[in-house]
Amino acid sequence: MTPAHRPDAADASVLSSVVEFRGGSAMIPASRDVVHRFVERLGARGVEPPDGFLDAARLVAGELVTNALRHAPGPCRLALTLVDDGVEIAVSDTGEGYPTFLPRDPLRVGGHGLEIVTRLCDEVITKPHATGKTVYARLPLR
Repeated sequence: MTPAHRPDAADASVLSSVVEFRGGSAMIPASRDVVHRFVERLGARGVEPPDGFLDAARLVAGELVTNALRHAPGPCRLALTLVDDGVEIAVSDTGEGYPTFLPRDPLRVGGHGLEIVTRLCDEVITKPHATGKTVYARLPLR
């Protein structure tokens, strides 16, 4: 896997969106709304996502934010960035634990979010930082 892209804030040519969430279940649908507005900005920039991209991006962001809500004690941050041939969806939280894959179990209710994210994305990596971790998922624009 290649390292996740971290845009230079001074680079005005980078299309990105960052939202801080304080917590609560309302941040899950709010994250999907952030994605919707970001995809609209892609279109305004002349980037035409493939069919199904918006739904996939909303699903990935919603799953990552849901995991942050369930497994971390504090706020979380959602960052969307246009990179090369995809959109990086990054969710930072204050949790110390890393996402883990559960064994495939079609009878299990819940616990399939990371499986869904990895199937939709070209790349999913987790990086620790001083106050928790960030999960980066790169969703292709092809």
